[in-house]
Amino acid sequence: SWIFLCKRVCSVPRLYHFYPVHICLLCECVYIQIFKNLIGRLVIGQNGILSTPAVSCIIRKIKAAGGIILTASHSPGGPGGEFGVKFEVANGGPAPDIVSEKIYQISKTLEEYAICPDLRVDLSRLGRQEFDLENKFKPFRVEIVDSVEIYLNLLRSIFDFNAIRNLLTGPNQIKIRIDAMNGVMGPYVRRILCDELGAPANSAINCIPLEDFGGQPPDPNLTYATALLEAMKGGEYGFGAAFDADGDRYMILGQNGFFVNASDSLAIIAANLSCIPYFCQMGVRGFGRSMPTSTALDKVAKVMKVPVYETPAGWRYFSNLMDSGRCSLCGEESFGTG
Repeated sequence: SWIFLCKRVCSVPRLYHFYPVHICLLCECVYIQIFKNLIGRLVIGQNGILSTPAVSCIIRKIKAAGGIILTASHSPGGPGGEFGVKFEVANGGPAPDIVSEKIYQISKTLEEYAICPDLRVDLSRLGRQEFDLENKFKPFRVEIVDSVEIYLNLLRSIFDFNAIRNLLTGPNQIKIRIDAMNGVMGPYVRRILCDELGAPANSAINCIPLEDFGGQPPDPNLTYATALLEAMKGGEYGFGAAFDADGDRYMILGQNGFFVNASDSLAIIAANLSCIPYFCQMGVRGFGRSMPTSTALDKVAKVMKVPVYETPAGWRYFSNLMDSGRCSLCGEESFGTG
């Protein structure tokens, strides 16, 4: 089983509906040599949209071999912009160096690959679709899943939704402002914060995924999240956040536009883990932070008497710590937190 997705409306002209075909048949050429197994099933988010954390969640839930993510990340998108490929392994994290190097070496030995340009997959229709690709797979299955539901169910098991809902709708409610920056996070913001947790619909802005992200880099910082910053400066909202195009990084703003930097954001979460049911149940084994971050997290860890691990830049190092059971919370300098 493989997860495949387009993180937003495709940045390559006219290939949006062809992606499942291109990837699956490339899998036959490339990944069969790695895993010695034909790929006969793809799981894709509805309309080709999934966030990076949702991909990780689904990989682990269905015990997939891995996942392929097509994305411009936080760079300018569109036909003339950036386009990249991320590969996640069975643990839901980024491919380690040894896997990336193996794929690269195999790519240099490829002699041919095949495509089926006439095959169409309806990415808007939930459920299974089966195809006979010249007897290569019997049958080849494409499964379209709700982009938000599986991830939402995971969040329900981690956070106290009742407490959050009361914060957003109760007598002492705070007003929030969330900017999806026209990336993949729009459906998640609408469904989770507005529909599930009761925040007013006008709390969310820029929630329609666009192939060029509305003409600006979807990078959650003070330079590009200017619409959110200006709204927060007015003092009407008590909490603000912006997400990047992948949905794996964020920026937090307090009332009057108070900027919470990445190091402090991580330390604040660590200092309040007792408010999160998941950590109350599972405990806290340790913290991880990338080298460029400050030592704010270290101060929290010292009080909590848990170890802190400083890693090089790159999420794969956090994955190693998590897999070894050493890390419960981690974060890096550009607002990625896990």
